[in-house]
Amino acid sequence: GKNCSLLQEMDVIQKQDENCYCYVQNRTIHLQYLWSTVQIKVNSREKFRFEPISEKNNCRNSETVFEFAACAVQVLWKPETCTETFLSIKQYGEDVCFKIQPFKIEPYIVRVKREMLDGKLLFLFVAGIFLFHFANSLSRSAKFFYLSGIILGVLALLVFVLLTLKRFIPRHSTFWILMSGSWMVSLYFIYCFKENIQWLWSEHKNYLLGYFLAVGITSFAICYQHGPLTTELSITLFTWMLQVTAFVLIYLGVTIPQVAYAVIAVSLCSKGLCYPLGAACHIARKMKHHFKSKKLVFKYLTEEEYREQGESETIRALEELRSFCRSPDFPSWIAISKLQAPHRFAAFVLGSPHVSPAETKAHDEQYGIGSSFLEEQLFETRVQSEQHEPANFVHEEDEENENEMHTQIPFPYATELL
Repeated sequence: GKNCSLLQEMDVIQKQDENCYCYVQNRTIHLQYLWSTVQIKVNSREKFRFEPISEKNNCRNSETVFEFAACAVQVLWKPETCTETFLSIKQYGEDVCFKIQPFKIEPYIVRVKREMLDGKLLFLFVAGIFLFHFANSLSRSAKFFYLSGIILGVLALLVFVLLTLKRFIPRHSTFWILMSGSWMVSLYFIYCFKENIQWLWSEHKNYLLGYFLAVGITSFAICYQHGPLTTELSITLFTWMLQVTAFVLIYLGVTIPQVAYAVIAVSLCSKGLCYPLGAACHIARKMKHHFKSKKLVFKYLTEEEYREQGESETIRALEELRSFCRSPDFPSWIAISKLQAPHRFAAFVLGSPHVSPAETKAHDEQYGIGSSFLEEQLFETRVQSEQHEPANFVHEEDEENENEMHTQIPFPYATELL
């Protein structure tokens, strides 16, 4: 990068010869750049070649076979020429260098600007949080199962094919070896697709749409034929896979890795605390039932207390009814349309007694002291007692009845009945 031009924010560079450019990251961490990216746009009237420059392109420095294979594929995977390209650089990532090779002597413009809130990063972060906390319920949904099958078939076709042909592989060791290789190849192709998605979409849009449509329909048909997950083991494995995917989305959705690690740790602790809290609540409930007395305690009221409590509770209930009828939420017109005497109802709401004097007088004449109803009840009771019991116990019964008038009358459910 010694001969490359250093790019800074708000730069607008216009040149017409071949040159390389580098953007050096700022290592100072600021939380306001959590979802911030730097956008580099290169456009020209004529076609040019955009070639990234990185130490990873030097295949001789590869330490493993996989790195060498990835390097070789990346060297062969060179985008074609174009007249416009975009480059999005994540804050606090690696330094980025690229080379512009114009084919004709025609000026090209390099623009650098910062986007403080990148919608893609924010979407990935929110999607990761949502997927982690609802992984258990989503793993049991048939619609989400079909959607996951389509996404897996489109992004990792080799893994989807291998899962479909699992029953034809006799040994589990062979299956897991093939699965590991398929995942590595699929992840690398996903990386290449992400890096060149703009060029692929602009130059080969029809092929991409055809691939998405064909593979998506085939994946849905295979998943529909297989059916949703039914066993608890498969549902649990699917839940774990969704949670791991959520962690990847959270990591990719922020520019500061330390924040991503903290969010992942907090998410794991919030999930893990559910079990201790549930166990503590269960133990508390057991202890509460253990120390709680199993003997029901009844309160006995005298006849005078029973009458006073009935009168006070009736007055309180009538006041609550009046306040509710005065509230704005009460459907007054509907209630009035169903009443036979709306004027009496209005007078009750304004404070008048709920029983008229005539009704009180009629009730006292029928059920009060000296009424015909009470005399009939006493007469029938005395006749029945004389017919069914000996005469020598009449005086004892009368004495017992007189004594019971002075004893306490139990009303264990008086409050509930009122």
